[in-house]
Amino acid sequence: MPRRTAFYSRTSALCESQSWQEWSGFLSANQYELTHTHEYYAIRTAAALFDVSPLYKYHVYGRGAARLLNRVVTRDVSQCAVGQVMYTPWCDDEGKVIDDGTLARLDDTLFRLTAADPTLRWLEDNALGLDARVEDVTESLAALSLQGPTSRDLLSCLTDYELRELKYFRLALISLAGVPVTLSRTGFTGDLGYEIWIEPQHAETIWDALLDVGQRYRLRAAGNLALDMARIEAGLLLIAADFNSSKKVMFEIQKSTPFELGLGWTVKLNKDNFVGKAALKREAQQGSAWATVGLEIQLPSLESVYRSFGMPLQLPDRSWTSAVPVYATGRHIGKATSGTWSPLLKKYIALARLKPAYGKPGTRVWMEVTVEAHRKYVEALVVETPFFEPERKKN
Repeated sequence: MPRRTAFYSRTSALCESQSWQEWSGFLSANQYELTHTHEYYAIRTAAALFDVSPLYKYHVYGRGAARLLNRVVTRDVSQCAVGQVMYTPWCDDEGKVIDDGTLARLDDTLFRLTAADPTLRWLEDNALGLDARVEDVTESLAALSLQGPTSRDLLSCLTDYELRELKYFRLALISLAGVPVTLSRTGFTGDLGYEIWIEPQHAETIWDALLDVGQRYRLRAAGNLALDMARIEAGLLLIAADFNSSKKVMFEIQKSTPFELGLGWTVKLNKDNFVGKAALKREAQQGSAWATVGLEIQLPSLESVYRSFGMPLQLPDRSWTSAVPVYATGRHIGKATSGTWSPLLKKYIALARLKPAYGKPGTRVWMEVTVEAHRKYVEALVVETPFFEPERKKN
């Protein structure tokens, strides 16, 4: 039976659609209204509020905490200042990605790591011989994500803290609606946004305060369907969709390295030894087997396919994460892993895993589509990601 987050009394009352999914053992709303369209537009034109409490959350503390984390993640934790947040993957001994998340340094000897999958035992195994402790705080720390262009102005109504001083991927301990919270300038939408970390007993107070003030800023509660559209526009990868945890699959072709996922910038080979370093060093010298790129599906080509069936052009009304083949010069060269029609960009976009020779922007490829149980191919162009990156995200 899925558990309820600290915000369930509020999210359940708003969830007109009664559309839920299980996320890490918790109930999570897919959409609140009968369609997710308004929630998507709130992310890009106003503000949207997500309950992200189901994220696995770990406090790593002690004199050896930084050393433990530097041993397991690919980023250089010694460069993470107090009040800074880092995005990072972590790998197995073969350099294959196990998971990814954010690493926040709360003080000199205390860090918070978020993860998509349970990570406690793996962290504890790697802590052997170090003065470091790991605590699972998933249930003792609630979390909200407030995203969108009006999010800063909305929060400013509830705090005396000067929010413009909080830079991208930084955090601060502040008072919000009279409640002590940790506020981080982070999110999964590629837009201006914040994440709010709260003790569960204050969850409803914060939710109510945000919804009350949010009426002036066109705030909407938003669910997973709108979030998935936004993260694809932002070129952000989703575990179990764009890549698999190496712990959950058996075959090498199902695994990925950070370099193959376009995350080579997170791999710091000049730091001390870490899990997977030797394999990643070899890959950096020899090259990667795959490249993760963006695709823009060409609408005239797609329209032509539908016309051949006597049908008008049809576009997906939500994102998809079922991989489809991609071809070039008559050869199978990879797969598109997730895609969406972008109402904002007026483009049909996808994330794809291709052979590196076909990963250069401007390369023409062909993506498989299925129409009336017929498999057809439509033209697509390789493009750089993110598809959408507004200046406000970092300003």
